[in-house]
Order: sequence, then C-alpha cells, then structure tokens
Amino acid sequence: LPALQLACQVLHVLFVTLPVLWALGTLPPPDALLLWALEEILVLGLGGSPMATNLRLVLMFLFTLTVAVGTYFIPSSLGVVVFSVAAGYLLSLDVAYIGAVSRSSRFRWWPLPLLLVANLSLASGPGADGAVVGLRGAQGQVGYVLIGLLVVTWSLTELQGMCLLGGVLRNPLYPRRVESAQAFRQSSRALRITGVVRRLLLQHASPFAMVAFLSLDPSVSELHTVSLAVGFTRAFRLVWQRTDAALLQMVLVLLVRLASTGTPVAGWHRLGTGVQLLLVGFALDRGGQFLAKLRFALTVLVTSWTETKQRRRSAAALLALNAALCPFLLAVLLTCALLSAPLLPLFTLPVFLVGFPRPLRSWPGTPGCACPCADSVYYQQLSGRLAAALRSALACGALGPAPPGSHLLCRIQDRMVWLTVLERGFGFWTLNIKGLELQETSCHTLEARRVDEVFDWALSGPAPSDPLWRRLNPHWGNTLTPRCVVPVTLYSDARNVLTGIIDSHEHLGQFRGNFLKVLLWLLLRRSAHAHQHKAKGQRPPPASGGACSLASLGDWSDEDDLFGPRCVQGPVRVLGVGGVSLPGSVDVLSLYETTTLPPLHRPRPEPDADEGRSPAHPRFSCPHSETLALPADWSSLPGPRLQQLRPCVPTDWFCFALAQLVEGGASGVEREALAGLQRDQGLVELYGGVALSCLLALGMEVEVPSPSLVYRVYGGHAHWSEALDWLKAKRELYQLALKAFRCVYSFKILFDQAVLESVETPAELSATLEEYETSWYIGMATEHGWQESVRRETPFLFSLGHDIAMGVYTGRVLSLQEQLVCVGTLNGEAVRGQWANLSWELLYATNDDEERYSIQAHPVLLRNLTVQAAEPPLGYPIYSSRPLSLRCL
Repeated sequence: LPALQLACQVLHVLFVTLPVLWALGTLPPPDALLLWALEEILVLGLGGSPMATNLRLVLMFLFTLTVAVGTYFIPSSLGVVVFSVAAGYLLSLDVAYIGAVSRSSRFRWWPLPLLLVANLSLASGPGADGAVVGLRGAQGQVGYVLIGLLVVTWSLTELQGMCLLGGVLRNPLYPRRVESAQAFRQSSRALRITGVVRRLLLQHASPFAMVAFLSLDPSVSELHTVSLAVGFTRAFRLVWQRTDAALLQMVLVLLVRLASTGTPVAGWHRLGTGVQLLLVGFALDRGGQFLAKLRFALTVLVTSWTETKQRRRSAAALLALNAALCPFLLAVLLTCALLSAPLLPLFTLPVFLVGFPRPLRSWPGTPGCACPCADSVYYQQLSGRLAAALRSALACGALGPAPPGSHLLCRIQDRMVWLTVLERGFGFWTLNIKGLELQETSCHTLEARRVDEVFDWALSGPAPSDPLWRRLNPHWGNTLTPRCVVPVTLYSDARNVLTGIIDSHEHLGQFRGNFLKVLLWLLLRRSAHAHQHKAKGQRPPPASGGACSLASLGDWSDEDDLFGPRCVQGPVRVLGVGGVSLPGSVDVLSLYETTTLPPLHRPRPEPDADEGRSPAHPRFSCPHSETLALPADWSSLPGPRLQQLRPCVPTDWFCFALAQLVEGGASGVEREALAGLQRDQGLVELYGGVALSCLLALGMEVEVPSPSLVYRVYGGHAHWSEALDWLKAKRELYQLALKAFRCVYSFKILFDQAVLESVETPAELSATLEEYETSWYIGMATEHGWQESVRRETPFLFSLGHDIAMGVYTGRVLSLQEQLVCVGTLNGEAVRGQWANLSWELLYATNDDEERYSIQAHPVLLRNLTVQAAEPPLGYPIYSSRPLSLRCL
C-alpha cells in the first residue's frame, strides 16, 4: 500500500534522528509526553486549566471528557445547554474547596440556579442550517454587549497596573512613591474603586452575557456531531474557567462575523460557534507563545552584545550566524510555539533549540520542595500574609490576567519572593510561593540592584506632565515588568551599630543595678505564677514562657577561651574551629583560633533531689511571705563576696515591684498584707541573695564590666566558675538570669539610658518589662526560640552581634509592621527557556560547575534568580510552599 510505504520511509528517517533528538533535549520522556498531551487536550480542547498536581490533572481530564461525551448523547438542545453550563460551572471551581465546605452554608451555590433559570428562558430552537453570518436578533444584541464589556474590562485592567501597553509606558494615574501603607491606600482609593467595578463586570456580568450568547446560537441544535459537542463543552467551561480569555475569544468571533458580512468566508461559518471559538483560542494561545518566545530570543541576542559582561569572543560570529539563518530561527520559534515547548538557548547563548514538550509547571511532582536554612522562617511567615494581600490584587486586575504558567517576582527589602500561578478557575488562583536566598553573593546583588531599578522607575519615574518620550520604559527589554504595590504585614529588619553605646563607661556602670532590678522583677513574677498554678492544681509552666524568653538553651558550651570572647552556634566543643555562618549570627573568633586547648576537668555538682520542693527560707516576719517563697535549692551562695554586695540590692525597687504585683492581683495575696510583705526583711534577703548569686555566677560582679565580657555572657558563654556550675544545675533559675541579662541589653533600655541619657522611673521600667514579656523576644538570631517567635509573629525581636571585620558591636531589631511590597510579572517563556537549559545542562551535558557561564548574573534575563527558583535539586530556593488556593470572589 502506498500509505504504508510512505510511513515506512518516514519512520526510517525518524528512528535515525531519535538519538540526535534525545541528545539535543528535544525528545520528551514518556511521563512528560503523556502529561503534556493530557494538559493540552484539557486546556485547548476541553476548556480546562493546567493543574497543580499530576493527580488533579488526570482526574480533571477524565471528568471533563465525561461531560463532553454526555453532551454528545443528549438529544435536546435545551438539555445540552443546561447540562453544559452546570458541569462547566462546577468543574471550574476549586475542587479541594468544594470537598471541604460542600456541606457548609458558606459554599457559593447561588450562580447555578440563576444560570439555569436564565438558560431556560434564553435558549432558542434550532436555526435553519446552523450557519451564522453577521449579528442578528437577540444573539446580535448580546454580542454588542460582549464587545462593550471587553472594551471596558480591558481598559479598567490596564488602569490597575503601574505600566500601560505591556510595560511600554508608565501609568500616569498610578500613585508615585509613598512612605507608608496608609498613605498608599489613600492615594490609590480611585484605583481600588476601578478594580471593584472591573471585578463586578468580569466575574458577575460577563459570564451571564456569554452564556446567553451561546444559548441563543443556532448551532446548539446540531450537537449530535463530535466537533460541535466538544466545541460547546469547551465554550461553556471556559466561560467560568477563564472568563477574560473566553470574552476575548467570543468578541473576535463576533468581529470576524461583522467583517465577513456580505462576503462569507467559505466553510468558516458552517463550523459552528463552538468550533470557531476552539480555533480562535488555539490561535491566540500559540500566537501569544510565539510573541513571548520571540521577545525572549531577541533579548538573548541583543544582550549577548550590549551587556559587556555577557559579551564573549564568539558573540559577533553568533549574531552573524543568527542573522544569516533567520528563517531557520523563525522556524524553531514557530515549532516551539506549536508544540507549546520551551525555547532552549544552549548554555543561555544565542544558539536556540527546541526543548522537549512538558507540562506548563515545568517540573515533575508536587511543588513544595526546598533547601531550607535558618532564613526560611522569614518566608514561612511572609507567605501566608503575601497570599492574602495578593487576593485583592488578582481579583481587581492589578496583576493583569495572570493565567496559569505566569511567574511573579516580589521585592521586599533584602528578600526576593518568586510566585508561580499553577491553576486558575472561577474566582480562585492556585499559587506556589518560593523564597530565594538572602545571602548577598555578587550575582544576587547585581540582579537585585536591577530589580530595584525597574521598580524605582515605575514608582519614582517621570511625572504625568513629562513628554511622552520621557515616560517610555527604559527597562522594557527586561524580563521583569512592574505591575503593582501591595501592603503586606511582615518583619522589617533594622541593624544598628552600637559602638559608643554598649562600650559606654556610663552605661556599663549602670549595668549591675539594672540587672538586679530586672532579675528581681522576673523572680517575683515567677513566684506569683507558680502560686496561681499550684492553687489551681496545675503544674507550673517553665520560666522560658513569654515573648522575650529563651525557647531553648540547648547544651551551652562551657569551655573557657583565654584569648577573648567567642560566640558559637549550638554545642560547639572544640576551640578555634568556626562553623558555617548563618544570617543574623556572629562568630567572634579568637586571635589564636588554630590553638586547641586541653579540656578542663571540672567537678559538676549533682542537682538536689528535692529541687522545687518545700523551700527552706529565712525567718519570715509576715505569714503571707510563704506564698512568694523561692525553691529551696535556689538559696544564695555562701561567701564573703556575696555579703559585700548586699548593699547593691535595690530594696526600693523590690518593694515597688512587690506592690504592683499585689495590687494587680497576680500574687494571690490580699492588698492588706502588702505593708507586711514590704517590711519582711527575710523576704528581701531571700530575693536579694538569689539575685546576687546569679550576678556572681555570670561573672558580672565587677562595677564596670568590659564590652567583650558583656557580649560573651549575652550569648550564653560566661567564664567558667564553680558558681556558674551551681547556677546551670538549676536550669529554671539560669534561664531567668540569662533572660534578665539580655533584657538589660535590649533595644529600649539600651537606647533610653545610653542614647537619650534618661533614667527611667520605676513605673516606666516596669511598663517596659511588661512590654518585653508580651511583645518581644530577646536573644540570639541562631536560637530555636528566635525562629519560633517569627512563626508566632512576635511583634519585636532583638539580638546582639559583633562584626569582626569592622570591630563593632551591632544590634538587630525585627519589627512586625505593614510595608509596601513591589510585585512584577516575568516573561514566562524566558523562565521556561532558562529552566529547560538548566535541565538539559545538568542532566544531559552533566555540567555542574558552580562557576559556569549559564548561571552567572544577567541583569536583563535575571538568570541567577531564575536558576535559584527552579525546583531542587537543580535549583535551590530556601522556602517553597505547597500549592496555595486563593479564593478571590
């Protein structure tokens, strides 16, 4: 047979080229090919959306295919309309959300009965021959309404963003740079109203108008054919799945009808509206991909010469070769667009290949894999807040259409957030949020600086009164296009140099008195809470409760560094060996870091068996003092040094704190007993002795301690002594002592006393300590408690550090506050192309050189950031969320 002979010849050529296609990365793996085929049929043929996971893709494909088959076998045109509309609406909703709240009154069933009633009244009988030319009757009137809706919604969408016409011009109506989120809300009030109008027209008016237009179409009566059944199943589904895309496709079909009135195109009008919409949708999708790939290819070509650091010796030859083979380049672009395959720039050079077809999300498996580190917690806290802030931006159109496969980039201080749109339906978007590393490498810094320049132009660029040519975007060729600004509640990271403060002689001289005041206040609160829990028959909580306390002290290192302070991360036991530095942590290295000292053999006292039981205390003159007594094993250390320091105990402050505790009702003691408690010398001696013992154990009994000693003790590494062993054996007391020490060197006390030179009154100091208990975490950024406080969104966090290179002490304050986050869209084809090259280079060419050309900084393509955002193990985002569904109705 001639057909078999032709197939044999074609297969002979194909089998020979298969190894070459595999080596070039064009031949898809079987799993990627199958998933790509299912996605293409679901999206282009059945009107669905790409799915966030493989399982959802397979299930949604089967459900939608069942609807198309049911449409084919329903004999009544009215039944077809009712069934297709109901199935399209239900399948376009968030399936996970339906399963969670289908039995709840919160589920939004209201559009479905309204649609069914509207279709019953609008559906018409079959036409004469199913061919429609021009706009006639009721369907023509609805068609003009659709044209008006498209013009209005498109205009309102453009007005929502920073730039117009795809980033060419700056939007003169968008607010210029403002200092606060409140000021931004006031200046953007008109844009928010515009966004609400656009959302009402697009999400609530347009679907009804499009369903009415399809219901009135004469070709509905001919759905016994496979093409029309598939076409109308797709059309009724797309009305809800992607309303903006469906509106554009219908208007284009209407314009073709108007343009061909009197001169009908042969065969076009007899295809039926459903098939026409399918063909128009395919042409728009492939045409959009072709333009995006062409822009990506031109960016690679132009920047290979204009960017000095990207220019190689072969740049001129490659440019000349691409110019000579321009038809071949266009053929490669067209092939990639038709196959919906990524355009693969070989080693990100201007040498272009066809990447293998794959699902739109590019990577196998479910998103959510990351390379976590200590900084991941900041993105974990940010992701939920950012997702909530993006809901209104997506619903109002500030981010544009944002179809599946879109990539967004957010810039917040030193943080970069990468968002990928995985799925979209009626009133919801499914996103994956990734956090990129905070480490300021040269590549990261260079591209981050260009990102800041792009957003700065959009926020602080030309004024509306400037001429048009000055309002053109100088960064239009960049893969990043600025879109909008959204207020998000997140941590602001402020770092201050404490030189002249922490080493101030006046401030150091006040340390001993401040430490005793804070520790006495903490001891009194501890006793009051323990009495309350005992009265209720509960076990007292550990002393580490509270925002500024230690969440975990771990295994503190006791080794003594004879040559200076040394803060270590975790239980480091060998001197002179530095670990890997984490952001926020400080390694204070010894001048003799290569010297290893022999371990010191020190006897460690065993903890008392009756720890926390029936305290042995001095004689109390007030019977109510038993309520506030401390545990028996917390009795003060004996020794002459303790007796010499007895006058340092702030008795007046103790009486004031005791009065506040009793009057506030937190001690369980009646107010009438307050005078007796304040006159009880036994109670004062008990608390004063314990506080002085902690002072001695930490080695801070000197009148003016050195800054290095202060920093060492703050990090939990006091010089060893028998008193320190005694204190560490009483874990709760040790936590309270270290907590008091850190409170003294916290942000407010430190700056109020050292910078403002103001001595707080007892009431002010007590209010400050209360604020620390409820709103602060004070410690080291490398501690587990720091990360837990970020997750709990503690309002303020403070840590003390030491910059070895600069020789200065630093303070770091994290403040939870609302800030403006810049959001921009990335060229999706540029991202997919670079990811395709990354996959080919590591898996096919096996080039894993960390300094290879293809991952170096590229300020236009943002190559280094794009590689970071790839899925591990090829990429290395430090945080990646599971698919997040944002309901934006």
